[in-house]
This record gives sequence, C-alpha cells and structure tokens, in this order.
Amino acid sequence: MTIELRHHTDLTAQARQDLLNVYADVRAPLLHLADYRVEVFAERLDRHAGEPGFELVLGYDGELPVGYAYGNTIDAGDRYWKRMAEPLPDGYTDTPAPAIKEIGVRAPWRGTGTARRIHDELLAHRTEDRVTLMVNPLAGDGKVQALYESWGYQAINSQQPSPDSPRLTAMVRAR
Repeated sequence: MTIELRHHTDLTAQARQDLLNVYADVRAPLLHLADYRVEVFAERLDRHAGEPGFELVLGYDGELPVGYAYGNTIDAGDRYWKRMAEPLPDGYTDTPAPAIKEIGVRAPWRGTGTARRIHDELLAHRTEDRVTLMVNPLAGDGKVQALYESWGYQAINSQQPSPDSPRLTAMVRAR
C-alpha cells in the first residue's frame, strides 16, 4: 500500500474538503456530540489555519484521502498553554513549539504505519526542540494515548479546552 503525503501551509478549498471528509469518517461514532460535530470542527480548523505556523499533511491512497495531521506554532502567550489544569514550570513555555491539533486516519489504514508517517512528515521540517499534542485519554479505550506514548510522547498536564469537550491529556516529546 503506497500512501502519498501532501504537505500544505495554506488551507486550500480542496485540502479543507478532503480533511473534513476524512474527519467525518474517522469521528463518525462521535458526531452526535456537540464538540465533535463536523461544523464545530470546521470552525476550529478555519481558526487554526489562520494561526502562525499552520501546517497540514494529508495522506492519499490514489486520489482517496485516508488520513491527516495538522497543527500550528504556539508560544508563551498562547491559550493552549494558559488552559492547563496545573501550572507549568517557570520558563516552560518560553520557546515556541508546534502543537499538533488533530490526527486522524480512516479505519482501513489504521495499523499500517500511516498515522506515524503523516505525523512524522508534519514535523519533518520543524526546528523547535519539542512538540506537543492533546489526547482524549478515553479514545480507543486508552489505545490512542498508548500509541502516542510509543512515539515518545509523555503526559505532562491536562485541560478541558471548552465546556463541551472532554478533559484532554497534554503530551510532549522532544522533536
């Protein structure tokens, strides 16, 4: 199985639609929940796409989009850091870091290394010392967080980004 990776720093109409199609498939069991609705995700995506350092990687099997990862750069003043449940150590947020906002892969391509390839491509040209992401610790009965741990991420804190969202585990790893 050959997956073509396409890197974007601008959210084109086609890339946006492809990402939304994959998102709707990946999150289908959760779309009835307010924070997971496609429209709510699309609003977050559009906001994130306008933030500094936005990058998106889409994976394609032929012309079918099968997975994605995207994020942007966060710095000390970003609300990403300010919403943590526990105070972070002094100076922890002084250097910018990429924050991976979403990773998703359609079911037939899970377990094939596609998610890891997309993730690694997203970070391939980054120069920061570390990267961060959030994960719902209940996702996949804990398997998603365990996957990220196998990629070198460590839990450092938690937050609830919005009243409708679950409490998420904040994870960091050296880039």
